[in-house]
Amino acid sequence: MRKVYINGTGCVSPAGWGVDGLHNAVFNNSPAPVHELERPGWEEPLKMRAVPRLSPPPAFLRHPRLRRSSPLTHYAASAVFEALKVGGANPDLSVIPQNTGILVCLQSGCVHYSYRFFNEALDNPATASPLLFPETVYSAPASHLACILQRTEIVYTLVGDPATFLRALALGAGWIAEGRLDACLVVGAEELNWLLADALWHFDHHAVPSAGAGALFLSAFSECSDAIELALVTDAFTYNSRLNRHEAAVRMREALPPGSGNEVLCDGREGRTLKDKIENSVWSGWPGARFSPKATLGEGFMAAGAWLPVTACEALKDNRYTAANVSVVGNDQQAIGARFIRHAGAGEASSRAPAGDGAA
Repeated sequence: MRKVYINGTGCVSPAGWGVDGLHNAVFNNSPAPVHELERPGWEEPLKMRAVPRLSPPPAFLRHPRLRRSSPLTHYAASAVFEALKVGGANPDLSVIPQNTGILVCLQSGCVHYSYRFFNEALDNPATASPLLFPETVYSAPASHLACILQRTEIVYTLVGDPATFLRALALGAGWIAEGRLDACLVVGAEELNWLLADALWHFDHHAVPSAGAGALFLSAFSECSDAIELALVTDAFTYNSRLNRHEAAVRMREALPPGSGNEVLCDGREGRTLKDKIENSVWSGWPGARFSPKATLGEGFMAAGAWLPVTACEALKDNRYTAANVSVVGNDQQAIGARFIRHAGAGEASSRAPAGDGAA
């Protein structure tokens, strides 16, 4: 069985387009700004953390498949291009092994075009644009990525709560370990408009929704002297009548190593006592540093699930940490964890070292 390494990470978040933005926000405990989002029919606006606009737009958006695609696809493509270390309207695909799979993870999906299409259909079904409909389906972003990257070996879309991203990592890593693939791109992404923010408000009045993407480039070979290995993904402990959310989180915690002072934990806390109660409880004895991306970037749904392993890999670029545990207690389906290990090489420590515990 082959080992699986992380050969690239990519990110889009309210802190900016790129991993640097996530790094600065999470490790320096610098929350992204909160903006007001108008909700039709309401006097009181909703709250959100928005992905900043880029001016001028990045070159890759000139690709024909992206000119009319959803913002969600733009976020996913940007994170993937960064993970691959390629860019431009016509990226150099020679860096990608031919036998590369693509796994795209979504929770809410393409709400931007769904809103536009159904709004037109309700206004006048006879004139609703059929050009909008393809962008409403869950598989649209994966289709665009497969076309741009010219890879069609294994292309799947996984739909679920944020813990699904770690299940996709396990799936891609399993195919690599078995020799079915040489590499796999795993990306989680979400977009945001008032429909999604309003839906979240009905379940949690104080949550601040956000959007973005995160991507990991898995490979059977390491290109770095300080290799980051995906060492473990736990079973998914699903919530049901016999296993509630807290009990599932406990089972996930027990499936991961206990940790040490030179290890780091990346969790899903939001900086709110009641909301963070479960993860505060199950990880109360964690001896090392602890970072919580959602506390600074907002509730990004599947994007937030992807920000966690991206944060873990960023932390391991610093020589002070030898391993990272990732904890995802999904909002309605499952609890699942992962572990990453840094195999130290001869290189020097990263100049972008985390300053310390970034927990809220």
